[in-house]
Order: sequence, then structure tokens, then C-alpha cells
Amino acid sequence: FSKKQKGSSAMPHKRNPIVCERICGLARLVRSNLQTALENISLWGERDISHSSSERVIIPDSTILVDYMLTKSIEVLNNLFIYPEHMKKNMAKSKGLFYSQRIMLELVKKGLSREKAYELVQRVSLKSWQEDKDFQQLIEQDKQIRRYFKEDELESFFDPKYYLRWVDHIFDRLGILA
Repeated sequence: FSKKQKGSSAMPHKRNPIVCERICGLARLVRSNLQTALENISLWGERDISHSSSERVIIPDSTILVDYMLTKSIEVLNNLFIYPEHMKKNMAKSKGLFYSQRIMLELVKKGLSREKAYELVQRVSLKSWQEDKDFQQLIEQDKQIRRYFKEDELESFFDPKYYLRWVDHIFDRLGILA
């Protein structure tokens, strides 16, 4: 997002990610070319040249578009501004509710049905939201949930680094320096 770039036409403070939106739109086009390629597979008897005309369009178009999309994606990622303090503030505003899925899944690992785990975590989540209380504290105080975990085990489920465990691997696969 460049300094002079306009955001939303209705909301001047908003920053629209126009390059990312362009990449998403072009991805639809490349994906639609796949349908033509798949239809070229089934031919009567031996291979004839009925596929040739469409392949002369979809192959160069798709490869050029994918190259452009990758170039733009790398450009976006290399120029990405990350605001860790804003991220921490947003996480704090949630009172830790984003950990609810992990707690539910860990309960399932302990043998609870998904429905029962969902019910237990939802009850605590709603209390956290409605009463503006810290989700982790409520989970730690909840006897029905706490009985399935050791104290240090339960505490480990509230580590935000868990959600970042694959970041370096993902960046390596994309050829981006972490």
C-alpha cells in the first residue's frame, strides 16, 4: 500500500490490498484454464489436433500469469509492514478467545466427543465474552475441563508461539527470508 494510494472510495482510512486482490482475480482465470486442459485429455481414439488451438492459448497465458502472480506475491511479502504491537493489542482485546479451538481439539485428543468438547468450551467462551473475563483464567477455573489436563499441559495450550510453529518452514518453501 503506497503512501498516496487511495483506499476505499467510501472510507478514506481504509487500505485496500489492491495487488493481493489482483492476484486473487488472476488465480481464478488460471484455474478456469485448467478446465480447458482437462477437457483436452479425452479424445476419440488416437490423439488428434482438436486440443491444439486451446492449448496455444491456455499454456502461455497460464504460465505468464502464474509468473506474474508469483512476482507480485513476492513483492507484496517483501514490502509487508508488520506491527507486532498492534497484533498483541488485538489478541488482548479477544481475552484469549482465539485459543478456544485449540482447547476443544485437545479435549478431543483426551477422548471426549467433538460435540461434548465443543459444548464445554463454548460454555466458557460465552462466559468470557459476555462477562469480559479472561478466557484462560476461566478455563483454568473450570473443573469439568481442568480435570482432563495437568496444570502445565493446560498452560501450554495458551502459548501463541504454537500458531507460529510452521512460519519458518512456510517461508522457506516460498523462498522468502524469515
